Amino acid sequence: MSKPAEPNSNRQKHLAMAAIMGAATLWGSMGIFSRGLGALNISVTSVAIIRNFGAFLLMAIFFLITDRSVFRIKLRHLPIFFGTGVGSVLMMTIFYFRSQQVSSLAVAAILLYTAPTFVVILSAILFKDKITKQKLAALIIAFLGCSFVTGIWSGGLEVTPLGIALGLASGLSYSLYTVIGRFGLQHYQPFTVTFYSLLFAGVGSLFFWDTQEMATIAASPKGLLMSLGLMLFATVLPYLLYTKGLSGLGDSSKASILASVEPVVAAIVGIIAFGEPMTMGVVLGLACILTSVYILR
Repeated sequence: MSKPAEPNSNRQKHLAMAAIMGAATLWGSMGIFSRGLGALNISVTSVAIIRNFGAFLLMAIFFLITDRSVFRIKLRHLPIFFGTGVGSVLMMTIFYFRSQQVSSLAVAAILLYTAPTFVVILSAILFKDKITKQKLAALIIAFLGCSFVTGIWSGGLEVTPLGIALGLASGLSYSLYTVIGRFGLQHYQPFTVTFYSLLFAGVGSLFFWDTQEMATIAASPKGLLMSLGLMLFATVLPYLLYTKGLSGLGDSSKASILASVEPVVAAIVGIIAFGEPMTMGVVLGLACILTSVYILR
């Protein structure tokens, strides 16, 4: 007779799932802050600098005060954090924003959410994770939900070969945080993995520095408030929650699929904060995402 699952083990997995979905919810709020900065004519590259380098500075100050053990790593593990920081966080931002410029927003968004597919494949190759029927069903339903939310079925979308290539590249780079992050979690606590990922992403983003735009933000109370929100609520907290959840769940595929709740939250934020219309696509998308979560419970 098989041994029943330990209650504490189930509780830990449920908490890990909640952490991942909490992270996705916070990522979904990013539009509030990015649109606020966009209203000040701040470019997407400067938004990326604020998000990545600013978040790194916030974490550095916090851990200098509370727990300096987070900073201790071995030099041979730096390639792991280069992968999660530059290869994932920074490159995803660049590819995604560039994809938005050459294709419609809906196409860019749905290609970004090919990330769980990449995670499932790479996890099976690198970690020998099983590709179960439940995972495949949740993956397909979650992707379908994302497609409903983005409105890709409404037609009239601008699609270019370059846009498709950039969109797929954004999805692949997005997936690398989940995949490469697991290697980091084999050696370090989640806070260390998140900190060094944002360090590499932040330093890499400085190559796009625009002094005039940064001065504009510094001179605007709204700019400073939006920047702080972007750094704290749309970057530091969600990455900490996601990495912690990934550590507790121990399954890259499930983590990435659960994070698909992000576009649904983003759509709801648009409805509440910016008066965007509630469409049937949002309702269907939410139903699909909740179904995929139920399958993975």
